[in-house]
Amino acid sequence: MMQNVHLAPENNEDDLYSGYNDYNPMFDTEDLENDVAFQQAARTSHGRRPPVTAKIPGTSSPRPLATGFGSKATLPSSMGRPMTGNIQDGVSRPMTAVQAAGYTKAAVKGSSFDPLGQARGPASPLEKKTSDSSEEKMRQLEKKVNELVEESCVANSCGDLKSALEKAKEAGRQERELLRQREQIAPPESINLDLTYTVLLNLASQYVANEMYAEALTTYQVIVKNKMFSSGGILKVNMGNIYLKQRNYSKAIKFYRMALDQITSSHKQMRIKIMENIGVAFIKTGQYFDAISSFEEIMSISPNLKAGFNLILCYFAIGNGEQMKKAFKNLIEVPLEVDYEDKYILLNDDLHTNLLIEAIKNDSLSQIIRERKLLAEEYIMTAAKLIAPAIETSFAVGYDWCVDVVKASHYVELANDLEINKATTYLRQHNFNQALETLKMFEKKDSRVKSAAATNLSFLYYLGNELEQATNYADLAVNSDRYNPAALTNKGNTVFANGDCEKAAEFYKEALRNDSLCTEALYNLGLAYKKLNRIDEALDCFLKLHAILPNSAQVLYQLASIYQIMEDPNQAIEWLLQLISVVPTDPHVLSKLGNLYDTEGDKSQAFHYYCESYRYFPSNIEVIEWLGAYYIDTQFCEKAIEYFERAALILPTQVKWQLMVASCYRRSGNYQKALEKYKVIHRKFPENVECLRFLVRLCTDMGLKEVQEYITKLKKAEKLKEIREQRIKSGRDGSARGRKEGSGDSGGTKGERLSAKLKALPATSEPYESSNSKEIDASYADPLGPQPERPKTAARKRTEEDDFADEELGEDLLPE
Repeated sequence: MMQNVHLAPENNEDDLYSGYNDYNPMFDTEDLENDVAFQQAARTSHGRRPPVTAKIPGTSSPRPLATGFGSKATLPSSMGRPMTGNIQDGVSRPMTAVQAAGYTKAAVKGSSFDPLGQARGPASPLEKKTSDSSEEKMRQLEKKVNELVEESCVANSCGDLKSALEKAKEAGRQERELLRQREQIAPPESINLDLTYTVLLNLASQYVANEMYAEALTTYQVIVKNKMFSSGGILKVNMGNIYLKQRNYSKAIKFYRMALDQITSSHKQMRIKIMENIGVAFIKTGQYFDAISSFEEIMSISPNLKAGFNLILCYFAIGNGEQMKKAFKNLIEVPLEVDYEDKYILLNDDLHTNLLIEAIKNDSLSQIIRERKLLAEEYIMTAAKLIAPAIETSFAVGYDWCVDVVKASHYVELANDLEINKATTYLRQHNFNQALETLKMFEKKDSRVKSAAATNLSFLYYLGNELEQATNYADLAVNSDRYNPAALTNKGNTVFANGDCEKAAEFYKEALRNDSLCTEALYNLGLAYKKLNRIDEALDCFLKLHAILPNSAQVLYQLASIYQIMEDPNQAIEWLLQLISVVPTDPHVLSKLGNLYDTEGDKSQAFHYYCESYRYFPSNIEVIEWLGAYYIDTQFCEKAIEYFERAALILPTQVKWQLMVASCYRRSGNYQKALEKYKVIHRKFPENVECLRFLVRLCTDMGLKEVQEYITKLKKAEKLKEIREQRIKSGRDGSARGRKEGSGDSGGTKGERLSAKLKALPATSEPYESSNSKEIDASYADPLGPQPERPKTAARKRTEEDDFADEELGEDLLPE
């Protein structure tokens, strides 16, 4: 018994890994194939097994049982077989019981520790599953159809409508191929109806998105007529929507009603939406009584803002004032399912509560609540402005009734807005006194309403050129609400009108700090910089404004004007070309383009734009003069006559244009016409020297008897002209001496000075005369000079006062 008792070693160092290779020989399975007894037992119990051929001869000596210390005891085998595991030829056999953990005996010395068998390399790849079977092919095809439908929907959401339609069509083709294959090998009950429904519905939706309504209706008909689709009837709503887009309102109503009949009462909201569509279709066709029936049914089942507002429109269309009042009250009473009290006001000094309120003030729920309130206020305000003139004898009484109803509801703050709308209605009726009185009622109200009213008052007085009153109310508006961009803009306008552009620019910049999208302040800031000759800053303002309002004609004009000031005609032309794409019939812009092209030397483009300007506005003298001079330059004097005759009609008191007509006749060789025209001019302007000179020349060349008569008249006219010029010269010299002598003796009394001035000036009945006098010789002289000089200006240059008064985006102070 003591042989199995082992004493502890004397040293204190324990061998932590001792005994790992010692095991019970009963668990040795390494040499079972050479164990005769085991093989005999295996053959008797499993006769089907083939006999095992012995490879390594076994040992008959028993294996001792190893312990951590001491000798090894032998234990008999449980089946009487000899023990294995002895050393043969000096090599010990590996231990199978611990081989999986990576431990071996001396037989594998020198091998690396590899318990996971990584040295054997990666496992061989899995064999691919063959897809030769028909079922597998159909499964893959069905997967491809689903992917195509999904890609079509994604392309539609990204805005690529053409690609979405192509993928939807491809999904339809693949799905039909799938149906054909499935019908050949499976009964009809195995068809995937959901996939067919999905493919057809997506295809119809993509047709609608691409505005291919006929194809969409055909696809929807395929779904609706197929009785195997249980929910196909609801798609008649989509068909009704298509007919509504096509303005086929009778068919739209028909399909809406068919869809309404197939939808059960459990789908309450869907039925209400369909009834709303039916009501809108009736409004489109002018059947207001049928529309009223639909909207009244909605308001009795589930009232909402849109249905209530449409009901008011219908009653307004038929002129039923009492029903309008009733519908307006029902609209105000529509429940919004929100808290009407502002629960985000900081009332105490609790830091935790205040932080919580700040955190939830702009969350998604708060945004939804604000959107609902704003939508309700918009419907109520629009309805009030619509029915106020129709429900009572005058619009003022109607507004008062609406204000009283609103004050008794949750929308108390809208009452003040309605009052301001009342004032704007007075403005539209040009009743400025009533508008002023209405707005002055708000001077004692709270700051927000006071600021809005004062802003409107400042705007009105500014338009009336009463700058003092406009300034006072602008100050009141700014003091009431310093963060009101409209008030700051109006204050800047009043300062600008008084000539302080620097201070005006500061107010405009403050307005922009409060509202970066205040386009009026940004535009006026650009004008202020332009007035201050800070061209780069003005250009920056107008470029920013162009990014906000890309199609604003005023902004495009200012950009072209600034580039013209910067002497960059190419950029100015580019902006003016953009401008005429917005306002193609503006004659001033067209003439300005012609002037720029003329400056650049491009006569053909200049001629084109001058002709376009003349076509839209044939009374611009500068355009007429340029076109006439152009035809004279190109030796088409007959065509120039048309333009100069129009100029003579516009300015009949100026002899210049009639002389040009006569000169064109003379240049073209029609001397008889020229002579007749000069005679007509002489009768109207008998003292005109130029006309008499040409009459003398023509009569001399043509051998007419009237030549002496015209020579006598010419001498008298020249003498009168010399006397007049001397008077003018002496008058100028006298005034110069008077200024030198001082104010004590300035050349007589006020009456004497006025008399001298009148004597110096030509008489009012005197016609226009040319300043240069020429000797009469054998050759013809032209009143336009040897060659007419083309006018340099195509349009009057606007002053900065014109820009501010006429082109500024004045603050739109009328409530939206």
